[in-house]
Amino acid sequence: MVLLLSLLPLGSRAQRPADELSGRFRRPATHVGELIDYELSYRHSPTQEVIFPDSTADFAPFEFVARIYQPTRTRQGRSLDRTVYRLRTFALDSVQRLSLPVTVLQGADTLLLPAPEATIRLTRTAPEPTGGEPPVLRQNTDLVPVKAEFNYPYWLAGAGLLGLLALALVLGFGHRLRRRYQRYKLRKNHAYFLAQYARHIERFTLSRSLLNMERAITLWKNYLSVLESNTINSLTTREVVAHYQDDADVSMALRIADRVIYGNQFTDEEAETDLAFVLLRNFAERRYELVAAQRGD
Repeated sequence: MVLLLSLLPLGSRAQRPADELSGRFRRPATHVGELIDYELSYRHSPTQEVIFPDSTADFAPFEFVARIYQPTRTRQGRSLDRTVYRLRTFALDSVQRLSLPVTVLQGADTLLLPAPEATIRLTRTAPEPTGGEPPVLRQNTDLVPVKAEFNYPYWLAGAGLLGLLALALVLGFGHRLRRRYQRYKLRKNHAYFLAQYARHIERFTLSRSLLNMERAITLWKNYLSVLESNTINSLTTREVVAHYQDDADVSMALRIADRVIYGNQFTDEEAETDLAFVLLRNFAERRYELVAAQRGD
């Protein structure tokens, strides 16, 4: 059985016939950095326990890349273990040598068996210099355009910093920012209400249409419902007046509106309906100022 483990400490050395343990390169030459295969094989008695070198062994002057091992094969009373090591070299020696040992376990003792030395030639791709002078170097100082790359680490660090800053702002000033946003939305809604309310009044004045007056009253109720978070838009005139504790302006304005809308009673002069619109608008202004003051505006 082949166990690919680290070499155990040397207990003793022994010699075996050369044809039983062999190591060889699968081709005679290589280039710098090129992958080459080194085959280590050992033919032995089936009763022997053998350990082949693993990636921690000394492969100098080569570098270990990978290994491919084969199961033990036993024929006619002899076992064969074989492992192929994939190596590469960056040394510049013309001839490079390698000898890997295998370890044989014999009870409490070990035998370290070095394989015969294998050699490989290094094929050079650069021309050999002629004469005693080194070759003249050609100078080239022209700038070569380099493609710009996206700097992910700096952008991620910047995004993380901005996220931390945003979190600090939310934790430190979140309440204040929310209050400012609420005040801004309050002012915006109030301005929108005044503009729409004035448009309905203008249409009523031009057309004397009860539908436009009814729309103005409905707009007024909806605005106050949103402003004060109540449900006066679903209440009757009497319930609205009671809700605002019999406010004189609200009471007078809504009664005028009811008489005009439901009783179809127009006065000769427009002063009465104009007064109703003014009273409702002034009341909405006062309620807005009250809510804004409560929210710190």
